[in-house]
Amino acid sequence: MTDFAGKTIWMVGASHGLGREVARKLDRAGARLVLSARSEDALEELASELKQAQAVPLDVTDAESVAEAFRQAGPVDALLYNAGAYEPMRTQDWDAEAVLAMSDVNFTGALRVLGHVVPGFVEAGRGDITLVGSLAGYRGLPASIGYGASKAALISLAETMRHDLKDSGVTVRVVNPGFIKTRLTDKNSFKMPQLMEPEEAAGHVVSAMQSRRFRTDFPRPFSYAIKAFDMLPDWLAYRGK
Repeated sequence: MTDFAGKTIWMVGASHGLGREVARKLDRAGARLVLSARSEDALEELASELKQAQAVPLDVTDAESVAEAFRQAGPVDALLYNAGAYEPMRTQDWDAEAVLAMSDVNFTGALRVLGHVVPGFVEAGRGDITLVGSLAGYRGLPASIGYGASKAALISLAETMRHDLKDSGVTVRVVNPGFIKTRLTDKNSFKMPQLMEPEEAAGHVVSAMQSRRFRTDFPRPFSYAIKAFDMLPDWLAYRGK
């Protein structure tokens, strides 16, 4: 989508952090925004500062809530799925409820939303879909039970959709950020390489949305290091383990 002016974009996961900053940039570019997340107050506050924005609260873990939000959103030109849940967790500290919650928001929630959006895009022969994954989805990492697996599933989903929708008029892309300073990464106690501010990360997302390029990984060189790690043979990646 090279020009956002006059286009309607449904943003799922818009209330805080990265989503909030992406909304501000898209608004300045002339897009009409449908803002969705669980926090109605935060959405209304954000919508009030933007030129063309409508707050449509939803819970991506609830099928009825997603269906109602889709109805309220009306016809859209593009979808940005940015809903995310994260709890740092080692396998030894397995919390089944937290693991399932991460999976439900990060991956299954995307399936619920896409189930409403994709058929209409395919029928119309046009549409634009951006899924926000994570560099953590490239290879299993320590203390990432739930989060890494759900982001890996989202990346795989995007890859399959890109294959299937080739020449359909529907553009699918995946954006994989590294560490962004948000309420989620504030939970981490370890050093996070190339930690980015949400506004800077939002610039990468918006640039990706303006391109037909399928995959955008950032920041560099951290993204290169993660992808190089993904290419290591198992005997080397798990050496001594």
